[in-house]
Amino acid sequence: MKAWICLPLIALTLAGCAGSHKPYRDNCGSQLDAAWRESDIAKTEGFAGSVSYTKAMSLLTAAKTQQQFEAFEGCTRKAEKARFYIRESRAGR
Repeated sequence: MKAWICLPLIALTLAGCAGSHKPYRDNCGSQLDAAWRESDIAKTEGFAGSVSYTKAMSLLTAAKTQQQFEAFEGCTRKAEKARFYIRESRAGR
């Protein structure tokens, strides 16, 4: 009898957890795609630009790892920060 009560509760809990990542999942993927398109080592300006580019690549690697482990919120934050550093590398900062 307890199984009949617990089973629907577990199913509802899992369904609720599965749906909560959707906005971050989509945003993580689109931010990563955009960052990889924007990244171009040839467009960096000077030493400061190469430092920013290195930071961006480290963040993109970490974001991709978080995406693989379904930590989509962290992936989104890291990908957004990587895009910032890519813009900074092009400006030579």
